[in-house]
Amino acid sequence: MRDHDLTTGPISGHFRTLAVPAAMGMLFSTLYNVVDVFYAGQLSTEAQAGLAIGFQAFFIMMAIGFGTGSAMSALVGNARGKKDDAAARRTAMQGLSFGIAAAILLMIFGYFAGPWLISLVSEPGGYRDAANGYFYWLLAALPGFLIAYSANGILQAHGDSVTMQRAMMAAFFVNIGLNPLFMYGVPGVIPGLGFNGIALATVVSQTGVMLFVLRAVLKLRVIQGAQPSELAPDATTYKEIFLQMIPTSSAFVVMFISGFVVQFALKGFGEHAIAAYGIALRIEQILLLPVLGMTGALLPIAAQNFGAGNHERVREALWFCWKLGFVMTISAAPILWFGGGLAMSLFTNDQPVIDVGVSYLRVDSFLFIIYMMLFSINSLLQAMKRPVWTLWISIYRQGFGVAFFVWLLIGVFGMDVWGVWLGIAIAVTSGWALALLIATRVAQTEIGGLRVKAM
Repeated sequence: MRDHDLTTGPISGHFRTLAVPAAMGMLFSTLYNVVDVFYAGQLSTEAQAGLAIGFQAFFIMMAIGFGTGSAMSALVGNARGKKDDAAARRTAMQGLSFGIAAAILLMIFGYFAGPWLISLVSEPGGYRDAANGYFYWLLAALPGFLIAYSANGILQAHGDSVTMQRAMMAAFFVNIGLNPLFMYGVPGVIPGLGFNGIALATVVSQTGVMLFVLRAVLKLRVIQGAQPSELAPDATTYKEIFLQMIPTSSAFVVMFISGFVVQFALKGFGEHAIAAYGIALRIEQILLLPVLGMTGALLPIAAQNFGAGNHERVREALWFCWKLGFVMTISAAPILWFGGGLAMSLFTNDQPVIDVGVSYLRVDSFLFIIYMMLFSINSLLQAMKRPVWTLWISIYRQGFGVAFFVWLLIGVFGMDVWGVWLGIAIAVTSGWALALLIATRVAQTEIGGLRVKAM
């Protein structure tokens, strides 16, 4: 079982060990979603729009899973850096318990709140009905997502990003088979569910991911011999997890609310604009995967070294991340600018959808470097156990910034969909400036600044 000490050895080696498998796992996770978009496109543009909106509503609840995973990576990573196996085990077991409790509560919340969220960003009709049906089916997948993310955070804290990679690779291939099976069925054997079959395929495959990742957690050295009684909620540990998790989860909620704001603005331009945005986001995610893998690897590396008091290695890890990130993002920009039309055409032959998607991707090509620095700053702040700042950055950038600048360009200056894309760009750029200022000040207090000392 992989259990790496990230406080010694070359920083570049640790990034390679963690980032490559993480990026591959996220690649297959994104391709997994691309498969869903592809099969929805076999039905209609209406189905693609319904999938985009229904998934957006579901992801608001999944924010708890992302936050818990980040909390586990930071808290367990800090304990591992201090060589405190007892604290690592206690936090890990309580993290799994926390994920289970959160899944139950969120399923109840989603049942009642989901249709209301969807109604905010859609007009009555076929694509709203499709979104509601898809959302209700996805609720059954929520435990699989939340518990898997909690477990993966524990594995990442131990330097293991390979397990989730393998799980997502398997889920991708399973999804390719299950989507058409559940959509169209087998005459006389399995009834076809149509669009909702895509959601059922997600329920089955994600449950498998959860079981596979949990199996790996139970094999960790610090978890060996753990008893079910250790899952019983402990108020003190739950509070520690909650305080580390809530800023990150809230930042994700703000991010997805931002998505709703964008969809609300786009609905005035027709369902083809909403469908284009949903497809373009998948394309964007694929090209961001190397960056996400690298900046995600920064979190456990910085967390272990921060816990061990190796502040110089924390700074070294951040700068290595930035340098490599510049190369990655500059390489991706031309692909977005020149290849957007081809990429969009893989998912739809509706020309208005393609045209709107291309316009988003071209604006996005200028933002990749900024996204890379924002993601790395978030990982650094979480590793230093100061995640609340990620929330404030997100509230400005994805809460106020997107809503204000999109409203300004569309409502005041009367722009079309380009006003939505440029509003996002202004919010992202100004949010990056704020994040860099915050990171500089927090780092000065916690690790003596961001600059790497000359040898």
